[in-house]
Amino acid sequence: MDSGEEPTTIRGVRVLVTGGCGFIGSHFVKRLLAAGEDVVVLDKLTYSGRKENLDGVDVELQVGDIADPETVALAAQGCDAIVNFAAETHVDRSILGATDFGRTEFFGTQVLLEEVRRAGARYVQVSTDEVYGDLEHGGSATETDPVNPSSPYSVAKAAGDLHVPAYARTFGVNASITRGSNTYGPNQYPEKLVPLFVTNALDGEPLPVYGDGRQIRDWLHVEDHCAGVELVLREGRPGEIYNVGGGNERENVEITRLILALTGADPSLVRHVTDRPGHDRRYSLDSSKLRSLGWAPGRDFEQGLAETVEWYRANRAWWEPIKSGEYADYYRRQYAERLA
Repeated sequence: MDSGEEPTTIRGVRVLVTGGCGFIGSHFVKRLLAAGEDVVVLDKLTYSGRKENLDGVDVELQVGDIADPETVALAAQGCDAIVNFAAETHVDRSILGATDFGRTEFFGTQVLLEEVRRAGARYVQVSTDEVYGDLEHGGSATETDPVNPSSPYSVAKAAGDLHVPAYARTFGVNASITRGSNTYGPNQYPEKLVPLFVTNALDGEPLPVYGDGRQIRDWLHVEDHCAGVELVLREGRPGEIYNVGGGNERENVEITRLILALTGADPSLVRHVTDRPGHDRRYSLDSSKLRSLGWAPGRDFEQGLAETVEWYRANRAWWEPIKSGEYADYYRRQYAERLA
């Protein structure tokens, strides 16, 4: 969809970042602050939304749910833009129970769009390549491809995304979507593949590889992802979608081998376990549209992964408490039978 409308210049503004205490959101907050923007964070502080991710950052934090219109209206007062990172994000958790995903991803997105409609603000919906579904047989997804989600998580994200062009077309809302590929880097909650395998390797615990481990993902450093979202915030057109892909497709078994080498862990820790139900084999994004605006990933993957491993090695005080609480119960439900 090409709206034909020119983007509104977004600089020197007050921005509400929802989900700003999460992994990607917290990096984005720091990026906007470094650029001199005034930032407000709204975060529900569920298990993966952590105040510690903004330690040392001078930012206004409001605790609340994007699915609550009164909370959103209060947090968005005086804001010129909203960037929505708030989401339940883990496929495995969506398979264990999907209710919260629909509330946050679908209804929460609608609440935010109603607020920007009322206030005349700019809006960016941060989404995922998973909405395009499995591309096992080749090719890369473009922004005009239909969504074809495979998991409760990706269904919820796709449903939320569909609000955005509808609000742009029907109400003239100045809203865009970004769809990012698999993101890695510091401060990522250790349920995802890279931090899970890194922290398990550092502790001498098994690395549970799903199935044959030949699933392919396109890996993108968190700082490159945030740079793409920022560019869309500032220069994206209303109603448009922009893919943010790393151009760095790797099989999960290759990621596993790299992590073993970087941590010095014993290869015998690798355990091939029962695969995830409905597991997509391959994701791939065509990001030429965003590249035409001047964006390109700048972080070499091997270097970025090595730096990420060193961050987890040096910051046990961040992740060790996580793995002893709610996470431990989730880990047992997800992996106990698989690793038995």
